[in-house]
Amino acid sequence: MICGIFLVACSAQRDDEIRKLRFDDDWCFHYGDIPVSVVFHSDTVQWRAVDIPHDWSIEMPFVKSEGGIAVGQTQGGTGWYRKIFKISETEPSERKLLYFEGVYMESEIWLNGKKVFYHPYGYTSFYCDITEFCNPSGQENVLAVKVKNEGENSRWYSGSGIYRHVWLVTTGRLHLHEWGIFVTTEILSGNRAKVNVAVDVSNQSDKNTDAVLHVIVRNDKGEVVGEDTSICTLKENRTATVYHSILVDKPQLWSVDTPVLYTADIKLLSDGIYKDILSIPFGIRSISFSAKEGLLLNGVPVKLKGGCVHHDNGLLGAVAIDRAEERKVELLKANGFNAVRCAHNPPSEKFLEACDRLGLLVIDEAFDQWQKPKNKNDYHRFFNEWSEIDLASMILRDRNHPSVIMWSIGNEIQERSDSVGVEIAQKLKSIVKKYDATRPVTAAINDYWDNPTLKWEASFNAFAPLDVCGYNYMWWEYENDSKSYPERIIYGSETTAMERAVNWDLVEKYPNIIGDFIWTAIDYLGESGIGHAINVNKGSKNPPQFLDWPWFNAWCGDIDICGYRKPQTALRDVLWGNKKIAMLVHLPVPKGQEERVSYWGWPDEESSWNWKGNEGKEMNVKVYSRYSSVRLYLNDMLLGEKSIVDEGLDKYSAQFKVKYIPGTLNAVGVDAGIEREECTLTTSGIPVEIDVKADRPILQDTKNDLSYVRIELVDKEGNIVSDQDCKVELSISGKGRILSAGNACPTDMESFRSLSPMTYKGRALAILQPKGGKGCIRLTVKTEKYGKKTITINVE
Repeated sequence: MICGIFLVACSAQRDDEIRKLRFDDDWCFHYGDIPVSVVFHSDTVQWRAVDIPHDWSIEMPFVKSEGGIAVGQTQGGTGWYRKIFKISETEPSERKLLYFEGVYMESEIWLNGKKVFYHPYGYTSFYCDITEFCNPSGQENVLAVKVKNEGENSRWYSGSGIYRHVWLVTTGRLHLHEWGIFVTTEILSGNRAKVNVAVDVSNQSDKNTDAVLHVIVRNDKGEVVGEDTSICTLKENRTATVYHSILVDKPQLWSVDTPVLYTADIKLLSDGIYKDILSIPFGIRSISFSAKEGLLLNGVPVKLKGGCVHHDNGLLGAVAIDRAEERKVELLKANGFNAVRCAHNPPSEKFLEACDRLGLLVIDEAFDQWQKPKNKNDYHRFFNEWSEIDLASMILRDRNHPSVIMWSIGNEIQERSDSVGVEIAQKLKSIVKKYDATRPVTAAINDYWDNPTLKWEASFNAFAPLDVCGYNYMWWEYENDSKSYPERIIYGSETTAMERAVNWDLVEKYPNIIGDFIWTAIDYLGESGIGHAINVNKGSKNPPQFLDWPWFNAWCGDIDICGYRKPQTALRDVLWGNKKIAMLVHLPVPKGQEERVSYWGWPDEESSWNWKGNEGKEMNVKVYSRYSSVRLYLNDMLLGEKSIVDEGLDKYSAQFKVKYIPGTLNAVGVDAGIEREECTLTTSGIPVEIDVKADRPILQDTKNDLSYVRIELVDKEGNIVSDQDCKVELSISGKGRILSAGNACPTDMESFRSLSPMTYKGRALAILQPKGGKGCIRLTVKTEKYGKKTITINVE
């Protein structure tokens, strides 16, 4: 019987042609609140055309707004979006849903003058059923979305608006749901794997219906490697879960080094017609956590070389364009990270898809607060009513991603150790386990600076509900807690660059300490100046934790907002084995002043031997290495040899005083008296031209593709001249536009998103986007002193 039905299914046709339609184009935007009656008026003179994803905060001038330092001196407010669409007369489907990947925040969905839905959280995705609100086929529908980002509601830059994709989903009464499919895998003996597929099938008709489910598993080449078919009777207005188990021979296991993806095609058939089809990517892999063995991925121990990231995309603000999300993952992988903590909210879908495809492990995090506020207008206002909905949204949306290895239920929650907080944690954990029992639950627990009457011993209550324990800035408690609680699994959920060596030593030493996550991997907007290193008059008070106007950037990242490595990566590279030796030179401190480095900061150092104007002055040179000693040469003359410090916060480094003479500075690692590897800094020549390089010379004809064009001031040998800067004028022609341009300076508001930015340390960035149609994009970069350059990007 099944074979017969299957033969029918093979020749059946789907009764709907497009199930999920991108709904990003042809929107209008109005900044400021207006009455609903005006929103649906035909006069839209005061509205302007925008594409989704859209972030109005990044388009507006920096101001001393209510959010201030926390949100990077940007503006929120209230805005309205509008879109007109028709349902085709050829569409026989019975259900229409809108799917919003992310709207910040307090969004109201209106259709044809009626309120359809309300969603307060700015980071979780949501569906809203618009079937009963739509006009008949062929008639216009007016969709409007109100977005409210007002008051002090965030501790970092959130952006404002519909900043992630929107989709129109079309199904029949008998249908599947993307969030109702869960694929899990088991690795069996004999080089086999079992793929378990749980499928929710909904019958929203008023009669019982017979249906066939056909599940096909394909490998990364699209070849069928297993399949299963089942028959079910679905009762009226009910949803049933149907289970399939499929054996796969010789599976290719997903890992950070071999991120192989399979696909489960789920086909729903009734009355000889395909009613719905979904394809779910997944990976075959196993994860386990224990204090004895640590984290095992496919049975192999893995230490998490991690970084925390916020959701913004630098010069683009919060706009989650596909290529921007993918590039963020590429930058992390290229810089040696194998794991990322999404702080402190669920990321975009495209970010997780890129983590799956490129091999980056993910801690997926839900909340930055529970019932107690961190800002008066933040999510605590909605937590009691919405936390279960929002947590379920994250789990259901993201549970098929092989990159996701832990679910985090909170970050630095104030009530974490009191009875109410413990009860909340237990409830949140039960919600996670309801939808996914295959991954551990974690949270990031901090010291009690926010509860001064408590001591660290109180953290036992906060950790008790957790499977894996995240420690924020508490490395000195790792060993004590490991002895007191030998079954506890620990990782540094947030740590600083200056304490990186001692943190990583503990990760390497103990199996139950499974990783370290730097705050942060990439610079972000907001929390302005938290990573500062500034010079002040001797004897002055320390600067505040955050720095005010014109600071808008946190400046604590390993990578700046343009994608360039920052000096603090030198130590990380040595610790993680990316390099055996690295070298930095400290900028001279003006006479009568002294440097103050914040807890999240890094000394004002550069990987450079360009110090014009300081000839003959003594420079501080720091060499990082795991060799026992290093020798330092200046223009081939040996200046000395020093042992590497073997303990404390300066571990793995040696410091030299060197009088500046232009030329070549060489640091050489020494092992048993033999010179091994070296690191070289060379004085560049004078700047002679601008060099322009695109990361992608060929783009697809879609607004979701981007080309990041690096603009660099170089000498005649092509070396970047990092101690000089100039203004560049940008112009474009052809099939694209300059979506954004600027530099990485944390205080240069004039250059941020400018068409005439200054370079910063010899560098600037332009981001190009296709605007429709095949052809060429030509970007011209012009300078007053160094001529101009034109680069061509092809759109295919």
